[in-house]
Amino acid sequence: MSHILKDSLVLTPDVIDLGRSPLAGKVDAPTYVLGAFNPGLTRLPNGNLLLMVRVAEALRDPVWDGHVHAIRWSDAGYVLDAWPLDDVDISDPRTFRMMSAGWKVMGLTSLSWLLPVEMSPDGLDVVAFHYDRAITPSRSAQCYGVEDPRISRVDDRWFMTTCSVSPERQCSTIYSSRNALDWRYEGIALDHQNKDMLIFEGLIDGHYWAQTRPLGDVYFAYPPGSEWRAGPSINLALSPDARFWKPHEKPGIRPHAATLATARMGGGAPPILTEEGWLTLWHGVEPNESVGTYRTYWSLLDRDDPARVIRTDHKALIEPDADLIGPLEHQVYVRDVVFTTGIVDAGDHYIVASGEADLACRITHIDKRRFREA
Repeated sequence: MSHILKDSLVLTPDVIDLGRSPLAGKVDAPTYVLGAFNPGLTRLPNGNLLLMVRVAEALRDPVWDGHVHAIRWSDAGYVLDAWPLDDVDISDPRTFRMMSAGWKVMGLTSLSWLLPVEMSPDGLDVVAFHYDRAITPSRSAQCYGVEDPRISRVDDRWFMTTCSVSPERQCSTIYSSRNALDWRYEGIALDHQNKDMLIFEGLIDGHYWAQTRPLGDVYFAYPPGSEWRAGPSINLALSPDARFWKPHEKPGIRPHAATLATARMGGGAPPILTEEGWLTLWHGVEPNESVGTYRTYWSLLDRDDPARVIRTDHKALIEPDADLIGPLEHQVYVRDVVFTTGIVDAGDHYIVASGEADLACRITHIDKRRFREA
């Protein structure tokens, strides 16, 4: 793709030091890094970039004594739970499914925590790992992990949204910071299975805005001949203080009937303001025989009314890259996935952070002309 100036994996599972993991010495079984991926991205006050990396730490051998085991945080520390093998489907390396629950009930083979990694200003080289500032589960709503951070800077504050996972709820939680390294938990923002919450990098009419993506098992059909397809879509919410959020009346970005690539979609990088409007990168999923093919797309939203799409493109901006992931073939467990999670302005180009194959962190430099030429 001619608009891609640089493209590489910058951080892989093997560089994570589990001896410095927040779980080190606290889990009574050997663990390994299933993936180091889906990083939040921002520029630090010193000019370097920060990748807030999701580290999925899993049991090396989860099956013993006729049970499958998983890690759970509790007030008393990290514990191992066990489920009988004859009641679970363990065909997916990322999850297992309870067969006798009566509806879809899942367990996780890993517990995720967040590692701040300081990068060079171009995002291509590691400067420092900040293990002492790792974000870990700290309450019951996060007992199965903290996942998929997205970082936004609004004026002199940074906000980080995460997905917190537990039997109680799968919810969007928010942290805030004055320096993008020391984070304070602000609470639950959106409730059950409302994922991919992205805070706009700027206020609109004095309000904070965010993209959201609620999930469900039932969607109502659009009228015959509609340009839209029923299914998950990117909605909007607004807030006076970035803590308490109200859904916006108008829909946001919806799956288009003209392409299968948006059979499932959700937010990617937090929207940033350009001369023409809010640039938002999002993921679309085309069904295939496994988890689907994840690609990155983009839209330009009106600066005063982000429910109005000014321009978009059905052609993917970033594709999964088998060549990039080739050297890690022995660790690959899913394919055809690029999941974009951050963007920063770098003058004549954008620096974009993504997770590749739910395994590694990918940095892509994209020429700004790509968005003007569409």
